[in-house]
Amino acid sequence: MAKRVLGGLLALACDALLPELPNQLHPVVWMGKWIKRGEQFAPSNEADRLVWGAIWLGAGMGLSAGLAARIPKHPLAQALAAQSLLAYRALDRAVGEVQTALVADDLAEARRLLSWHLVSRDTAELSPSEVAAAAIESLAENLSDSVIAPLFWYLAAGLPGLAAYRMSNTFDAMWGYRNQRFEYLGKVAARCDDALNLVPARLTAGLLWLVAHGQRQRTWQVVWRDHGKTASPNAGWPMAAMAGALDTQLIKIGHYALGDGLTQPDPALMQTARQLARRVMFLVVVGLAMGAWGAEQVNAEAQRFKAIG
Repeated sequence: MAKRVLGGLLALACDALLPELPNQLHPVVWMGKWIKRGEQFAPSNEADRLVWGAIWLGAGMGLSAGLAARIPKHPLAQALAAQSLLAYRALDRAVGEVQTALVADDLAEARRLLSWHLVSRDTAELSPSEVAAAAIESLAENLSDSVIAPLFWYLAAGLPGLAAYRMSNTFDAMWGYRNQRFEYLGKVAARCDDALNLVPARLTAGLLWLVAHGQRQRTWQVVWRDHGKTASPNAGWPMAAMAGALDTQLIKIGHYALGDGLTQPDPALMQTARQLARRVMFLVVVGLAMGAWGAEQVNAEAQRFKAIG
């Protein structure tokens, strides 16, 4: 565990300091290729697609975990591999680009960047406020899916656990839609991702509550009341926490409205949301550092008692 905690700290440092891997080397890109190939081979019958989706998901998770298990156990090697499966800096940068476009009154570019990096919904008719709200929602949801959950599974099950989680999450991102194309093919992947994010989503909401200075009571009320309004059993937790912490309302028309605050989503509120996410990351780093120190103390005491014995 001490090595995993240290690896988590190093992974976050690498994410902050090192450039993204090129697409031809990035493991998530290769996961996407695996998933696309699975759709090419998928049968047309609904029942068969359900079974095939489960088989291809299981094979992908097993393959990714197996490859991750072959990574050298040196903390730096583990951290570099883990870093490629985390996405905090990329997430913050994507939200920042949308924010910059809105500040420049370039709504078309803000819509394009939002659709390209952050959401799957149609952004063509979104107003500036709706674009800002969607970016904030994505920041909150992906803070859980792309940062807290990967770290959680890395600490719980090492690099193989992190790789298997990331494969499942990528499956859900590509196949987890309730439409004719993916309703059966992606059903097992969606349920698997729901299960793997059950704890991380609630942990992310708790962390947002902790950093919601002056808004903690309101944040808790909004989370408890609104977390079940989303189709996903997990996404509503961090998004509702962000809505409460910002004293705003995050709306996806025809789907949900989280929070009932009067603060209008705009570039300034996007900046505040990014600051909240940074505070969460600070708490995570402090928690990992304390965990590493505590684990080292336990190991030292164990060695001392072993020597005495």
